[in-house]
Amino acid sequence: MATSLAEIRAKLKSQESRSERTGGGDNAIFPHWNIPEGATTAVRFLPDGDPKNTFFWAERLMIRLPFSGVKNDMNSKPVVVQVPCVEMFGETCPILTEVRGWFKDPGLEDMGRKYWKKRSYIFQGFVNENPLQEDSPENPIRRFVISPSIFNLIKDALMDPDIQEMPTDYNAGLDFRITKTTKGQYADYSTSKWARKETALTEAQLAAIDTHGLNTLSDFLPKKPTEVELACIKEMFEASVDGKPYDNEKWGQYYRPYGIDAPAGSSTSSTSTAPATATPAPAPAASVVDTTPAPVATPEDMGATPVATPTPAPQTETVAAPATPVAEGGESKRAEDILAMIRNRQS
Repeated sequence: MATSLAEIRAKLKSQESRSERTGGGDNAIFPHWNIPEGATTAVRFLPDGDPKNTFFWAERLMIRLPFSGVKNDMNSKPVVVQVPCVEMFGETCPILTEVRGWFKDPGLEDMGRKYWKKRSYIFQGFVNENPLQEDSPENPIRRFVISPSIFNLIKDALMDPDIQEMPTDYNAGLDFRITKTTKGQYADYSTSKWARKETALTEAQLAAIDTHGLNTLSDFLPKKPTEVELACIKEMFEASVDGKPYDNEKWGQYYRPYGIDAPAGSSTSSTSTAPATATPAPAPAASVVDTTPAPVATPEDMGATPVATPTPAPQTETVAAPATPVAEGGESKRAEDILAMIRNRQS
C-alpha cells in the first residue's frame, strides 16, 4: 500500500512510462488465443508487403534466458529476458553452438531444451469472424503471431494439390479457421483448418488495403544484434546457466526483462521482454517491438497461452502498394509458381 502522495505519483508515472513502452492499448495484433474454448475465428491472410518475400509470413526465432531474480533487489522475482537468435539472420548463434552439444548427454537434454530457440511466425490479414468482444482498430488489417503447431497446419495444407490458388488471393483466397479446444489443461488448436470455399475480399477490405497498405512483415522482427549486443547476449546466457541474477546495470541498456527500467544514465534504446511470472496457458504470441524492432516474447516461448498484447511496430514502417487482384492468366501462373516454391521448400 502506498504511504504517501509521492509514492502514488511515482507509481502512476512508472505505469504510464511502461504503457508507452509497450504500446498501451494498441490492438493491431489479434489475440486469437483469447477466444473462448470451443470457439472458432476465421482469419484471411494477406501477402507480405515485401515483394521479395516468397511467403506470406515471416519467421521469428527467439531464445529465453531465465534468471532467478534481479541483482541488488532482494524482493525481485524470477525474470526472463528474450533475445533474438541470430540464426534468424543467417548467422551462427553462439548460444545454440554451445547448446547443441548438450543433447549428446542425456543428463543435459532438459537444459538444452530450456535454452533452445523458440519459433513463431508473423502473418497479417483480416479477421472475418471474431468471437471476441473488442474495439475495432482504425486499420482492420491485423497482425497474427502464430505458433509452430498452428503454422504446421497452415503449411501442410499448402502442399495439397487441390489448392490451385494462393490462399492470399484477393478474388479466390481462403479463410483459415482457428478453433480452440482443450487437451488436458492446455489449449489445443489441432482442429484448425483452411475453409473449403474460396471467397473474394469485400469492397471494404480492398479499400482498407488501398488506404493503409500492406505491412512489411520483417519490420515486426527484432533487429539484428550488433557485435556489442551479441557479446551481451552471450554473457547473459552464461550468467543464466550459472544461476546468477540478472544485472540491470551491466545489461539493461541492451536487453532487460519486462517491467525493469533502464539503468540510470543509459542512452541506448533497450528491449523489455515478458516477465517470467506471466500467467501460463499453451500457445503463442506476445511481442515487444520498439523503434529498434526488438526481441519479442511469445506465450508459446513461455510454454503457455499468450496473455499479453504485443506492441506495435515502429510508425516509420515500410508500406508497399497492395497487390492487384488475380484476374488474368499471368497472375494465376505466378500464384502457381509461388505455391510450387513453398512446396519445394517444405522441410
